[in-house]
Amino acid sequence: MTDNFLLDSGFWGWLYKLLTPVEWLMTQVMYWFHKLLTLIGMPAVGLSWVLSIIFLVVVVQACVFPLFYKQMKSMRGMQAIQPKMMKIQNKYKGKNDPASKEAMQREMMKLYKDNHANPAGSCLPMLIQGPVFMCMFYVLSAIPYIARGKRAPLGAFDVATAQEFSATTFFGTKVSDTFTTAGTSGKVVIAIFVFAMCACLWYMQWNTMRRNTAPASMNKQTERMQKMMLWIFPIMYIFSGVAMPFAVLVYWLANNICNLLRSFWQLREFPTPGSPAAIDKEKRDHDNENRKRAREGRPSLEEEELIEAKKEAERKSVQGHQRQQPQRKNRKKK
Repeated sequence: MTDNFLLDSGFWGWLYKLLTPVEWLMTQVMYWFHKLLTLIGMPAVGLSWVLSIIFLVVVVQACVFPLFYKQMKSMRGMQAIQPKMMKIQNKYKGKNDPASKEAMQREMMKLYKDNHANPAGSCLPMLIQGPVFMCMFYVLSAIPYIARGKRAPLGAFDVATAQEFSATTFFGTKVSDTFTTAGTSGKVVIAIFVFAMCACLWYMQWNTMRRNTAPASMNKQTERMQKMMLWIFPIMYIFSGVAMPFAVLVYWLANNICNLLRSFWQLREFPTPGSPAAIDKEKRDHDNENRKRAREGRPSLEEEELIEAKKEAERKSVQGHQRQQPQRKNRKKK
């Protein structure tokens, strides 16, 4: 390991300098949760630091979840107003004059506002999670340098705390090791973690494609792109995972597991209209409504529909099928 921390130089040094407040906050979360674990009897060196990394993942996921929830609502709102958007676009199709463009933009913005839809809402959680992961990579990569006195302390990690963290082993592998610096057993453990990370990502994407894609929206080009994404990102994980400190892999795997669980929730609560998951949700909502009605002593949806059909049939038999003519109002005499 070199004595110069490369992430502190050049463009990356400038970028990570901007993210210092986030890095500082991350070190505080890890430090105080580690402090709590040691207070309840866990050793200062070892599993307590690994659990602190996992706890940081949970904190980050909890902070991002409200944004993710808004993202899902925004996406469903955008899907619901798609026909109206198409209508506005067709209305101004072929009109390139400034007045028409401004009018179309005005109508689109009113449509978004009236339906509480945000076209940029689906990007926000991703824009936040990216810098968060970068900060975590930076912090966990910097700690070994802090422990050796080759870098200034960062947040809650002074030299003593960094040395304590760097001495931690998990499954016989030091958290500061990478695939190239670890021993044979460490290489095996790191390879297993990288494989588990790839498997989580692959299954999440595959399950989303299988359960959350409407057949009507599929074509050969879309299907080809989805298959490429299904394999490209896990393969990228393999190459990037080899260069990461083991502590980052712990964070990454825990984060992928949380994302996988969140994708299950998304498929259950916010499926794409027309997808297999949406069909299952409609059936589930239908059954839940019938159970609720049964508890309240009300007729089921099917029974209510049958009652309404009978009432309509009786009304037609009494009134006949002829439409009742509107009566003229008596005009007032002048």
